[in-house]
Amino acid sequence: MSGDGVKKVVLAYSGGLDTSIIVKWLQDEYQCEVVTFTADIGQGEEVGPVRAKAEAAGIKEIFIEDLTEEFVLDYVFPMFRANAVYEGEYLLGTSIARPLIAKRLIEIANETGADAVSHGATGKGNDQVRFELGAYALRPDIKIIAPWREWDLNSREKLLAYAEANGISIEMKRKGKKSPYSMDANLLHISYEGYDLEDPWTEPGSDMWRWSVSPEEAPNQATYVEIGFERGDPVSIDGEKLSAAALLLKLNRLGGANGIGRSDIVENRYVGMKSRGCYETPGGAILLKAHRAMESLTLDREAAHLKDELMPRYAELIYNGYWFAPEREMLQAAIDQTQQVVNGVVRLKLYKGNVIVVGRRSNTHSLFDESIATFEDDAGAYNQQDAEGFIKLNALRLRVAAKRK
Repeated sequence: MSGDGVKKVVLAYSGGLDTSIIVKWLQDEYQCEVVTFTADIGQGEEVGPVRAKAEAAGIKEIFIEDLTEEFVLDYVFPMFRANAVYEGEYLLGTSIARPLIAKRLIEIANETGADAVSHGATGKGNDQVRFELGAYALRPDIKIIAPWREWDLNSREKLLAYAEANGISIEMKRKGKKSPYSMDANLLHISYEGYDLEDPWTEPGSDMWRWSVSPEEAPNQATYVEIGFERGDPVSIDGEKLSAAALLLKLNRLGGANGIGRSDIVENRYVGMKSRGCYETPGGAILLKAHRAMESLTLDREAAHLKDELMPRYAELIYNGYWFAPEREMLQAAIDQTQQVVNGVVRLKLYKGNVIVVGRRSNTHSLFDESIATFEDDAGAYNQQDAEGFIKLNALRLRVAAKRK
């Protein structure tokens, strides 16, 4: 493979089993220099040891970056303006992180003069598609190396044997508590796949969940929270202005403490297979409910309905890896235009797995007119006799068709 002309490759590097082996494999198979890039997007694991691991593997250029604020502000929040949900349930926690990682991979490749990028995504999943579509959209001539599609190390046993044979230090079970699941985490969510979840009939064990208590164990007293919005984005909790990352972190803690945000899904992967996964998205579950409540007060009916029609397509584009595609950008522009009026405060009650809207107000953009909507005397604000002609005109085609029958 050294004949492929790759001189330097930037690897998306976690320091775990797979990517530790990929470093050595790239050095041996491609005879190239490896640059590592580790993104801190709020996964909750310490990234400090990653540098020492990369240095031990002979890496000279090591990039470890805190991207949490950019992740939430420029990726998560735009997605939530659309109320994006894939297949009715999935809040796209893994999907939305991939374009940011792909962007930084390409930027680092440009900065370091690399001619290739590499990742540890398998040939069965969605992430390979997301990373690579993003990379090609930003640098069409980039070479992409996906070891899982090239090597024969297709089992954990083979990976461990390779690591042992090549003197690669792998941290095994931490005091016997290492999760048996394939997990992905960032500030928006944590996902679980594999192990007993491969049987869609099996209920996950209570010890699998990391971020939330079960609804049964949640407090018996409800938690009230007020979320302030400006142009469709959450900006405050209970009147306190927070950065994007700090706000989502706080909502995660509030939601997790009240048993909010768990989901168990069988989804359709872009590569064609069905996959069962479990997700925890406590802050996202709260935000989705709050944002829709804010829109219900401030968005025009037809704009809101058209937005809901576009949402499944928008969610599918993110799930399938088309964040940098022109159609996603076109939809984003339309969505963002509607959000200029989505300003105000939503009050929510969090209770045993439920997010309950109990109030909403907008001092500047509310379309709710009590003088028209009231069941009391409206003082002539609405002429009920107008409804007769409205109904007859809308019924005209139905009446004509009925006569023909």
